[in-house]
Amino acid sequence: MTAVQQASTWLRRYRPVERPRVRLACFAHAGGGPSAFRTWPDALPSDVELVAVRYPGRQDRVTEPCLDRMEPMAEAVTQALTPLLDRPLVLFGHSMGAWIAYEVAQRLPVRALVVSGQVPPSRRESARPGSARRGGGDALLSDEALVEEVKRLGGYDAALFEDPELRDLVLPPIRADFTLVRTYRPGPPKMLDCPVHAYYGEDDADNRAPDVDAWAEATTGPFTSRSFPGGHFYLTDHEPALLRELSSLPVVSRV
Repeated sequence: MTAVQQASTWLRRYRPVERPRVRLACFAHAGGGPSAFRTWPDALPSDVELVAVRYPGRQDRVTEPCLDRMEPMAEAVTQALTPLLDRPLVLFGHSMGAWIAYEVAQRLPVRALVVSGQVPPSRRESARPGSARRGGGDALLSDEALVEEVKRLGGYDAALFEDPELRDLVLPPIRADFTLVRTYRPGPPKMLDCPVHAYYGEDDADNRAPDVDAWAEATTGPFTSRSFPGGHFYLTDHEPALLRELSSLPVVSRV
């Protein structure tokens, strides 16, 4: 696969920008896909190009097999993003996506890493799957238990799980993603030198401030954290506030 084909397969641009000043690559939560960010471009500066990562096995890649291990996922996304390094690159990842973004930041020179709704890998014992707690048990969850965990975390229309056909469509990528998180064992960390910014919901019991703030240990660069009202999917209910925050980051802002 050529570099152009790799980028086309793995990345979606909802609003292409001819000569972007900055590119913002966004990584969705477990079971999620690029549509999680479809409304974001209009709220970002006009010269910031958003590229949403397209995980296999869902949405318009539904016919492809899912990836349930971190290494091939991070390597594939890294290859897709490499041709875009002609512009400053910022990574944003929510929940599972935060860990994938972190792994990509270990492999590419990025201007900033923004993590959301997730603790650093060093605090994985205090996380859940979408998020990642429960150690080795997630791969053994029944469909019913998996649905209940997803409902607990939020982020999905509960009606999806009431229709058998839709349920059979959405559960495989969710299970694969939970397995990816459960089996993720980061290697010796390469200390980042870029700014790291961490966001989380005030009512997210799986991501408490002391654990989220441990992201500061992942970089020699600046670190900031901010909480928003809400739970694990605070970014859905408070999207305008989050996008204002992202737009004000030094590497993203026009100032």
